[in-house]
Amino acid sequence: MAAKPQLYSIDDFEQYAAEYLPKTVRDYFNGGALDSVTLKANRAAFAKWYIRPRVLRDVSSLKPQRRVFPDGNNAPFPCCVAPAAMQKMAHPDGEVATARACGAYGTTMGLSSFSTTSLEDVKKQADEGRRASGKTGDSECVMQMYLFENRATTDDLVRRAEKAGYKAIVLTVDTPYFGRRLTEIRNRFKLPPHLRMANFPESLGVKTGSHHRTEELSKGGSSTTTTSSTPANKNDPSLTWDVIPYLKSITKLPIWLKGILTPEDALLAVEHGADAVFVSNHGGRQLDHAPPTLDVLQSIAAAVGGRVPVHFDGGVRRGSDIFKALCLGADVVWIGRPALWAIAYDGEAGLTSALHILEDEFRACMALAGCSSLDELTPDLLMRVDSKL
Repeated sequence: MAAKPQLYSIDDFEQYAAEYLPKTVRDYFNGGALDSVTLKANRAAFAKWYIRPRVLRDVSSLKPQRRVFPDGNNAPFPCCVAPAAMQKMAHPDGEVATARACGAYGTTMGLSSFSTTSLEDVKKQADEGRRASGKTGDSECVMQMYLFENRATTDDLVRRAEKAGYKAIVLTVDTPYFGRRLTEIRNRFKLPPHLRMANFPESLGVKTGSHHRTEELSKGGSSTTTTSSTPANKNDPSLTWDVIPYLKSITKLPIWLKGILTPEDALLAVEHGADAVFVSNHGGRQLDHAPPTLDVLQSIAAAVGGRVPVHFDGGVRRGSDIFKALCLGADVVWIGRPALWAIAYDGEAGLTSALHILEDEFRACMALAGCSSLDELTPDLLMRVDSKL
């Protein structure tokens, strides 16, 4: 078997995954909604900003560490791994590879409800990875959730996550319906038969790989993941802001809202008791022509005003992207597709390598911009490409 090529950037991981993953899997992980306008815009938004470096500053001792939780571990740098479904399609170890890499590296892992490994096993493997690396304390995992019409399904997942030691519930709020993803429809995508949705009993009917029946989407219908349950095990399109107090009534875990794209909704999230807002457009997979996340980040951070943390994802490929997002108000930045490409390359070792690359790039960016601590990353270090110094 030929030796794996040496990879030096996230783009290298993407190119490797594009060559070696089956087309249906590659299209599922990489695809966006409709014309992929938002998907492409996420990436392009970073190129609209230049960095204004300051020189002759002492950067001999960089402090890029950040705590995701006030009483938690210091992550090596403010980058976490976002929830992504069905990771065993990328590598046989799937979420186990991601969990062990995150635990050993010391960063937070988000687990998708639609995982191909049970939430309990993922947390155990994250803890094992942390111990194997010589770190003390527990790993930090958060559980991404949808709220199903069948509330008993949601309640069960929330309580299992709390019992297993997850640190927060990440409620995805931009999916009253699933985006129309043409690559999935054309490929008639479904979960490979040797895999299963590990967090749901088969009897619940959560069986389809893309969280919906392709034939429903092809007719313009709403998502459905049930056969006979009543109410259905499908996303609840009737949700309103009272979902936050509802979740708080069944768990003591912090509730983060993922899918915030306007200052108005950020303010409503804080008003209704959210413990963090997550600026995200679902990687361009939901509403096409929604704005790129970097373009709305600063206004959302200003509206929140430090009352709750601001998390961010969308198009991150470089350490300098993380730097720019922090300058514009993010507290923590998350990577999604890059982690999938990394485990496709070499499982746990692949993701560890990708995180090292991003950390090295981020540290170099900090130093070359004249910053020794994260507190110095402010908007005045950036300028729009079409502006003047």
